[in-house]
Amino acid sequence: MQKLSMDQLNRPDVESFKKQEKTPIVIVLDNVRSMHNVGSAFRTADGFAVEKIVLCGITATPPHREIEKTALGATQSVDWEHSPSAAQTISNLKENGYIVLAVEQAQGSINLENFEIKSDQKYALIFGNEVHGVSEELMAEVDACIEIPQFGTKHSFNVSVAIGIITWHFTYKSMLFQKNGTIEPA
Repeated sequence: MQKLSMDQLNRPDVESFKKQEKTPIVIVLDNVRSMHNVGSAFRTADGFAVEKIVLCGITATPPHREIEKTALGATQSVDWEHSPSAAQTISNLKENGYIVLAVEQAQGSINLENFEIKSDQKYALIFGNEVHGVSEELMAEVDACIEIPQFGTKHSFNVSVAIGIITWHFTYKSMLFQKNGTIEPA
């Protein structure tokens, strides 16, 4: 086994990345406190080529060196915006045809593996504050809530880990559907 070099990875440059087709996902961060988590969200968004990130409320915005520690330049490649109101962001996303999903442990939540992803649908995924999760105000406005099954003693994943798991799942299922006309593995 030998690791691939940067040249062998053949990644697009920032300008090419900005022009390429994106995964129809918007990541919404609802009052995320940690700038490292914000940077990780950017890095994941770049890796899965999501449309954009919306940073809401107290969530820090680039440029900031604490965000860049984990983003490693992804703040330059991923489209983003800041909104003081996550509720207004949700309303705007719905008006533009997005299904808005909270990622939260809640009554009536759907386990991730059971959520039916539609190939022609755009999704907005809301990730909440590290302590309080997605706010009750937003929970009342979402179309559905999805939950990552867990089997250990802790009650939740770190928000950056949850973003990675959920975004990978949605991207993988979308790619399978596009490739096979179904979301079942080939």
